[in-house]
Amino acid sequence: MAIYHFSAKVISRATGASALAAAAYRSASRLHDKRLGRHHDFTSKAGVIHSEVMLPDGAPQHLSDRERLWNEVDAAEKRVDAQLAREVEFALPRELSPEIGIELAREFVAREFVGVGMVADLNVHRDIGPDGEPKPHAHVMLTMREIGEDGFGKKVREWNRTELLERWRERWASHVNQRLAELDIEARIDHRSLEAQGIALEPQNKLGPAALRMVADGLASERLADHQQIARANGDRIIARPEIALEAITHQQATFTTRELAKFIHRHSADQEQFDRAMARVRASPSLVKLGRDGRGEERFTSRDMQRTEQRLERATDMLASRVGHAVPAAALNDALSAARRRGLVPGREQQAALRNITSGRDLASIVGYAGTGKSALLGIVREAWEEAGYRVQGLALSGIAAENLESGSGIASRTIASLEHRWAQGTNRLTSKDVLVIDEAGMIGSRQMERIVSEAEKRGAKLVLVGDPEQLQAIEAGAAFRAIAERHGAVEVTEIRRQQEEWQRDATRQLATGRTVEALDTYDRNAMVHAAPSREAARAELIER
Repeated sequence: MAIYHFSAKVISRATGASALAAAAYRSASRLHDKRLGRHHDFTSKAGVIHSEVMLPDGAPQHLSDRERLWNEVDAAEKRVDAQLAREVEFALPRELSPEIGIELAREFVAREFVGVGMVADLNVHRDIGPDGEPKPHAHVMLTMREIGEDGFGKKVREWNRTELLERWRERWASHVNQRLAELDIEARIDHRSLEAQGIALEPQNKLGPAALRMVADGLASERLADHQQIARANGDRIIARPEIALEAITHQQATFTTRELAKFIHRHSADQEQFDRAMARVRASPSLVKLGRDGRGEERFTSRDMQRTEQRLERATDMLASRVGHAVPAAALNDALSAARRRGLVPGREQQAALRNITSGRDLASIVGYAGTGKSALLGIVREAWEEAGYRVQGLALSGIAAENLESGSGIASRTIASLEHRWAQGTNRLTSKDVLVIDEAGMIGSRQMERIVSEAEKRGAKLVLVGDPEQLQAIEAGAAFRAIAERHGAVEVTEIRRQQEEWQRDATRQLATGRTVEALDTYDRNAMVHAAPSREAARAELIER
């Protein structure tokens, strides 16, 4: 099963570190360090499957040469304790092929780091762990100064903010989970701590290459000793209460195989004897539910708790779907439509049908539509109608960036689900029958979290509107709750692309929305909308001229 790891550290002279040595090791190359007057040679290192330097717009092209890049970084720093670079390391899902893993890392690095002005030295490793399984991961060395045509300038202090690291951690989880969903892989990762996820296991230390080499050589290390001590403590917890393992594994995937269970317990046990005891205890637990064989002939299981969660979710959604309590008067809807038309927004036929559906009064409504179909504009219209009818409209999303996008696109005051649940736990911001909850990117919400929200809305008499993309119908946590709700109670579909006016542009947008990127680029190319240039500088000049 996929694991979450995302960490950041600073490479500093104060610790005796060298940017050239670090870059040579991570890229398995030989680099000359001008300041020290020596070569750092790691060409014998195995496991590096991809290596490249990615430049932001405006950076001199010669910096794509790794040796020149880090020598210039080194020369720009005069202090003996200078911070030379930031290194970000993140695990790639084992479930993905090496090619897809590299693509996943490149997309994230290009958007989050290079896109804001950092030079990124990306290296993807595929080491083999002690269990014989691959450990794909990426190392990204990042510059810390602004860069222009004349080279490096001043340090960018805002790149050091703790909130930025937290945002990267959250966005990496979202980025990975979206790709896993697109590939119909059930596993998910979670950027939150085990404690925040409600999992009663202690997080283990990461064993780096040095510690693994010591293991291979039969040597002891303090880090390895800590790792084994935590593993033994977790194994004892599982033996004492096997439900812990079932709670943890079903947090990421609703069902699992014997092999997936064995891999989880192997990671949380210290030796063969403890592994055998823990496996036996979990296999004998009354909380383990057999589901039969899947399409590949493998026996699948779930937990009693997950089964009960989905049963509660089904009952609560049935109650909401059968209740009619939030109808919008025709006058309020007409006023909202008139205001939209005055702003130049004329709803299409599908949007009008969706408006009628979600304002009809039923306390559960689902909207499914690709990006560009005008879901946010539609929600902005219906928000005005709901508010005129006397309702309070609240927006929710799993991630902070999704909540910001919902609010900016629709005008609905929005926050993360976690923040709202925290307020509920404090006894504040309770729902009433005058509330309408709008949840964006609903397909990314797991069964447990969805059940808590649906049950609270049902108990308090509120209305719930779920909005999602058909390409994102699988959740970050276990269970495809939105898919199940949409299939059981129906959903209004909005498929007409509104953002583009010409049919070929709409086709290209649909192709992009469904992951057919090459087809989309071909469509633009056939319509003379792709323009080649001999260099980055020429492309920039042509773009400005156009």
